[in-house]
Amino acid sequence: MNQNKHVELTGGCLCGGVRYELATHPKTITACHCSQCRRMTGHYMAAALVKKSKLNITESRGLSWYRSSSIARRGFCNECGSTLFWDGDALDEIGIAAGTLDDTSEIKLTAHVFAPDKGDYYEITDGLPQYESDEELNDHQ
Repeated sequence: MNQNKHVELTGGCLCGGVRYELATHPKTITACHCSQCRRMTGHYMAAALVKKSKLNITESRGLSWYRSSSIARRGFCNECGSTLFWDGDALDEIGIAAGTLDDTSEIKLTAHVFAPDKGDYYEITDGLPQYESDEELNDHQ
């Protein structure tokens, strides 16, 4: 993506085949329970949204992109299989898989999106807001 001089956070995949820097410090994480996120991650996707211009990929040897729908692609490491990014075509933000951040001490889960699509094998019991869609979530932010 972009070359950023100021680094707030770093992150990467399990094996180091993908590393990145963020020139911003996201404050919130949203849990997405849609069927695509559940299939890609094995559960739900906890992601922090950041402006694409604030993301700098510093190691990309393992980075691959999968076109998961007509509106988005997903980034993952083709060496270790780590889920890393959700990149909506028409958005200026990219979802960063929260578990790939090196430091999450100041970031908190704040909402669940596509909650009605969650897997039948678990319940959402943390008391955080639950939304049916991205649009509904955006209307409440």
